[in-house]
Amino acid sequence: MVHHNITIALDGMIRDLGPEEASQVSKDDERKGNVTYGIDDTPPWYLCIFMALQHYLTMIGAIVAIPFILCPALCMQETDPDRSNIISTMIFVTGLITWLQCTFGCRLPIVQGGTISFLVPTLAILGLPAWKCPNEETLAAMTDEERRQVWTSRMCELSGAIAVSALFQLFCYFGIIGSILRFVTPLTIAPTVALVGLTLFDHAAEAASQQWGIAAGTFTLLTIFSQCMGEVKIPTVAYKKGSGCGVSWFPLFKLFPVLLTIAIMWTVCGILTVTDVFPAGHPARTDLKVNIIQDAPWFRVPYPGQWGVPTVSVAGVLGMLAGVLACTVESISYYPTTARMCGAPPPPLHAINRGLGTEGLGTMLAGLWGSGNGTNTFGENVGAIGVTKVGSRRVVQWAAALMVLQGVVGKLGAVFIIIPQPIVGGLFCVMFGMISAFGLSALQYVNLNSSRNLYIIGFSLFFPLVLTRWMSAHSGRISTGLEALDAVLQVLLSTSILVGGVIGCLLDNLIPGTDEERGLEAWAQEMSLEAAGVSEHGDTYDFPVGMSYIRRWKWTTYLPFMPTYEAGKFSALFKRKKDS
Repeated sequence: MVHHNITIALDGMIRDLGPEEASQVSKDDERKGNVTYGIDDTPPWYLCIFMALQHYLTMIGAIVAIPFILCPALCMQETDPDRSNIISTMIFVTGLITWLQCTFGCRLPIVQGGTISFLVPTLAILGLPAWKCPNEETLAAMTDEERRQVWTSRMCELSGAIAVSALFQLFCYFGIIGSILRFVTPLTIAPTVALVGLTLFDHAAEAASQQWGIAAGTFTLLTIFSQCMGEVKIPTVAYKKGSGCGVSWFPLFKLFPVLLTIAIMWTVCGILTVTDVFPAGHPARTDLKVNIIQDAPWFRVPYPGQWGVPTVSVAGVLGMLAGVLACTVESISYYPTTARMCGAPPPPLHAINRGLGTEGLGTMLAGLWGSGNGTNTFGENVGAIGVTKVGSRRVVQWAAALMVLQGVVGKLGAVFIIIPQPIVGGLFCVMFGMISAFGLSALQYVNLNSSRNLYIIGFSLFFPLVLTRWMSAHSGRISTGLEALDAVLQVLLSTSILVGGVIGCLLDNLIPGTDEERGLEAWAQEMSLEAAGVSEHGDTYDFPVGMSYIRRWKWTTYLPFMPTYEAGKFSALFKRKKDS
């Protein structure tokens, strides 16, 4: 093959590119041909606002889904106004960590926020005898202050467990992920992520069964809007400078399928409420929890320890560590996918280290703030980049600002609490299914004609469901003589994502199989850790400030989270010192 030099203009100067640089330019052009705005592009500010609103509306559905499962497990009343404060706290922390991640973390346009992955260990912890809710008669006899004490004590236990377990991800700043990345294979990712959705089917069934007609209408409309009408555009009046008002075609169903579904079904519930088709107290009535909006403050700034001082227990920390590990595995698979969608080079090892470390920092802050959850990369927003072809990190930074603003306006958070429960159940049926499907999509890299792989997949998916279901029904059967150890084993064995991930990882790394059969060759191409990340603006994964100093200092090449990090240099230096 004959390679030709290419001449380009750079900062007002003309220079010749060699064959390797020319090839890199060709790859950059190929990536950017698939997106409207690339990762380093800056759209006009007025477009940024609307694009940021799209990201905000995409993530809000996943955020508000969490308290619908978390709050009942905390023994909170359905009409407790603090439910809206928990949502506001989640959104506030999401905004802070999203901005930090986009600006100084992995530098990819991803949204970091509350995750379903932490609900699995949370429910296992709250299922321990010490934290199970009192019976309804006992709760009904309590005063408001006593009832508040019941759920805040459980929230403090979760807060401490989440904050301490996040230390594992914080260590990723220092390169721990580089040494274990070879063990995180597609057959580890598939059961870990898939079980997040599969384990929560009981909660989807419980919410949807309160009015199956409304729930069925919800997932039917969502299916029609998102899968059948994605390419349908509606005419809208738009103003263009120089040409005045005109008609443009807007992809409404592609951009807002969830919002449209909620709005329509909420309206249906409102009509059935006004006409008294639903009797008083029915879970599908729209006036059931209106007092939450009335009681919520207009402005409230969330702060660390707002529910009390976090408490720490060994069982809680080890249980939450399962959620941290699941999020780590999930994010590792999201990073290269996001980079490809927004026209960026594959993330190098230092960007992955920094991204996972920043995610750990976000989880720690989420715990200390009292959100009752951790942080993880939102798959919904990764999908939004693929749909809208807008991969600019500036857009997500604007979205983070919107989240912080919404987090301090209390009544906005309260609005989402009053969504009728059957609508939420219908959304759960789709959302949890999509999470499971994303986990199973990792199997595209492995040979599914291999009986070895089929054995690992089947056992790592099925056995955790069997074990955790049995543990839930027999919570007192473990008796080692040490109460603390009993609690630890109860939580660990009740956490399906941990059991499935460990089984998948062990079997895939112990049972003989070729690299091609295990999908390691295809996965290695997806995770191009040595990518330089260069674009015409400099390095895509550089810090926005201070790079002139960082490149001047030699010691930064030894730090695994620095953009100048050279993998293997630290170990080579240590070996030279040892030999001398």
